[in-house]
Amino acid sequence: MDLMSVRLTQYAHGGGCACKIPPGELEDVVRGLTGTTPANPAGELLVGLDDGDDAAAVRIAGGVALILTTDFFTPVVDDPYDWGRIAAVNALSDVYAMGGTPVVAVNLLGWPRDVLPFELAAEVLRGGLDVCGKASCHLAGGHSVDDPEPKYGLAVTGTADPDRLLRNDAGRAGVPLTLTKPLGIGVLNSRHKATGERFEQAIATMTTLNLEASQAALAAGVTCATDVTGFGLLGHLHKLARASGVTARIDPAAVPYLDGAREALRDGYVSGGTRRNLDWVRPHADLSRISEDEALMLADAQTSGGLLIAGEVPGHPVIGELVARGEHTIVAG
Repeated sequence: MDLMSVRLTQYAHGGGCACKIPPGELEDVVRGLTGTTPANPAGELLVGLDDGDDAAAVRIAGGVALILTTDFFTPVVDDPYDWGRIAAVNALSDVYAMGGTPVVAVNLLGWPRDVLPFELAAEVLRGGLDVCGKASCHLAGGHSVDDPEPKYGLAVTGTADPDRLLRNDAGRAGVPLTLTKPLGIGVLNSRHKATGERFEQAIATMTTLNLEASQAALAAGVTCATDVTGFGLLGHLHKLARASGVTARIDPAAVPYLDGAREALRDGYVSGGTRRNLDWVRPHADLSRISEDEALMLADAQTSGGLLIAGEVPGHPVIGELVARGEHTIVAG
């Protein structure tokens, strides 16, 4: 097999975070897992499943909060090294979204061993290792399985100050909303999967760590944030507003997009995950002031997106504000 000609995205039914289980279905699945406490726990659970936050947080001896998360997905790009980098940045993002510092990660690899050569898998793992190196995070071991579809990601453990966690239930009315990466990753990735076109701007965005954004949020005294991934801006904002008991007002004209994103939408490169995001949020949002295309862009399923911060962070656009809870969790336009 000519390794240079392999298109990894053709070996998966979906791509990146767009292959997530739809948010409404996922909430039904995990509903029975909340409200339980183990006997004699070794630490105090600070953040669990209740509000669908980015990671779990546990206070342990010594006044430290452990942050734990995992994330993996099918190929979002054809280049194996780039896919490894993107998946690793995406997994680390959950720790940054909670205001934590990644300490150690382990690999999660599913590989169709009779279909794709292991030389490609080695490149995927190399990409993950390089990203962890840049994040000053140990990457040690992991787990692999023979899988009909290639999948890769990380399980990550980090630390944080338990009194300075960034949570999705800590939003308050009167606070601006800041977005730290442009949207449009989903439609560009869908175009890449369909045509093989390479979009350097999307790869650059997906491989940018949310480290600096997280540090800037903490420095600004922010207490509420989340990252924008497979449920799109609308989906993650709905969860934040619902958990915080507020309404989010979005100015669509202030939302940044990657070059080529609107053209990809125009040409029909919209994932099923994006449409499911919009269907889930629509009953809870007032989208009457914007077009269906604009709503799809705001629901675009992102992979390794930026942080959505309840607070103003220098150098990043303010896209709206949180206000007192009204009839909807989101009002656009």
